[in-house]
Amino acid sequence: MAELGKELFKQLTSNDETAKLLAEALGAADIEDTMADGKEKQTQAQTLIAISMDAELFHTPDNECYATIPVSGHKENWLIRTKGFRNWLVQRFYEAKGKPPSAQALQDALGVLEAKAQFDGPEMPVFTRLAEKGDAIYLDLANDAWEAVEVTPYGWRVIADPPVKFRRTKGMLPLPHPVAGGNIDELRQFINAPDDTTWRLLVAYLVASMRPSGPYPVLILQGEQGTAKSTTARVLRELVDPSTAPLRATPRDERDLAIAANNSWCIAFDNLSGIPNWLSDAICRLASGLGFATRTLYADDEETIFAAMRPVSLNGIDDLVTRQDLLDRALVINLPVIDTSKRQDEQTFWRAFEEARPRILGALLEAVGIGLLNIEHVQIDELPRMADFAKWVTACEPGLLWGEGEFMEAYTGNRAEAIELALETDPVAVAVRALLEEEGKEEWEGTATELLRALEVYVPEATRKTKSWPKTAKTLGNRLRRAATFLRQTGIDVEFYRLDTAARTRLIRISKEN
Repeated sequence: MAELGKELFKQLTSNDETAKLLAEALGAADIEDTMADGKEKQTQAQTLIAISMDAELFHTPDNECYATIPVSGHKENWLIRTKGFRNWLVQRFYEAKGKPPSAQALQDALGVLEAKAQFDGPEMPVFTRLAEKGDAIYLDLANDAWEAVEVTPYGWRVIADPPVKFRRTKGMLPLPHPVAGGNIDELRQFINAPDDTTWRLLVAYLVASMRPSGPYPVLILQGEQGTAKSTTARVLRELVDPSTAPLRATPRDERDLAIAANNSWCIAFDNLSGIPNWLSDAICRLASGLGFATRTLYADDEETIFAAMRPVSLNGIDDLVTRQDLLDRALVINLPVIDTSKRQDEQTFWRAFEEARPRILGALLEAVGIGLLNIEHVQIDELPRMADFAKWVTACEPGLLWGEGEFMEAYTGNRAEAIELALETDPVAVAVRALLEEEGKEEWEGTATELLRALEVYVPEATRKTKSWPKTAKTLGNRLRRAATFLRQTGIDVEFYRLDTAARTRLIRISKEN
């Protein structure tokens, strides 16, 4: 019976047209790939799997399936379902067979390779632009050779095969090969830093952006038109994470923000006119570790989880930040107007910057290496809210040729200004200060309802009618909790407690600290 089947198969395939129709029915691109002389051969899907055996398959902690593949003497990391890996697989098949694989065979092979990566491959993290392993930091140059810079406490070098897995996303641009022997001061001519305090804060943000682990400060650039806010933000990003879209518009929602953070290292929002409350809260989480989950598209019961911690910069004409939690994480810099005699045309400016960028990057990497050497020995008497940031920049100070404590002096002054700004723009905080100061009281105690009535005396009627003034005792309590941290730093303590009675009445005590 088997011999009769083989003979029938030969007769059917002796005619080219019949063979073609039979191949289509069997799902094979070529009848010879399925059967020849009665013997079964490899299908195209099996061939695709076989020729990819030298790819290193693995999965991330989020179960994304990747392959590390050899390309022209170097290695590249690609999601298995992305165009980069598919093209590599198709090219290999064409080299082996002299023809492209069928679409179905390609899909079947990708499915098998994805399963092998998930169930047989090791679990390994994948990084965007910056990574850390042991006592070394790795910066992905994002060039065609997939090179990276390895920074250790003993210096830096460009390497071809880093021991960490980097991913490439749309919009990423390459960094130049850094050049040793540069000076970070060469950067000053490309950013609007009118004084040493502003200069140190901008460089501090840049140094913080070169560390793979946060939390990170949020850089706020404010000023009228002609203060080079956008240019300064773009220059800082070009030294760490250049992109085809270096400055972004305000995101529509948290999902857009999370996707942007997932696909970039640095996030820069341009020309903002105020910051809505939801975005202010989201940026706080992004600076210290954003966790955001949403339903996976075309799935009823699966979630896509975005988790990222990123350096963020914002710029705009107005006073952008008024909420205390964001100000507590921010470097607020007000830029002056640039003198017309110092203005340059775009082409001249960016040509000069591109020429200097390799030297500036080399100097920045030197400072990062010295920071790695010093970080375990840094001692700061009074740690601020952004303690890790303060310790890291202090560790890098010798590499930036700054004197001991110069950064903390600039940072402490900037925080004091931010606190005063927050309190001045918060009508509740203004009223609390007036309550104690104008009546000469050392302490006030009562319920939230009583406090609301007491504070209204110190608030203009026009302010009481706005949305910024709390209308209920509960809202007042929430606003006080937000302002409590900054009020405490100006000598006013806010305490919430309950009376130890059957009624368990909730009280608020406001007092001047000694």
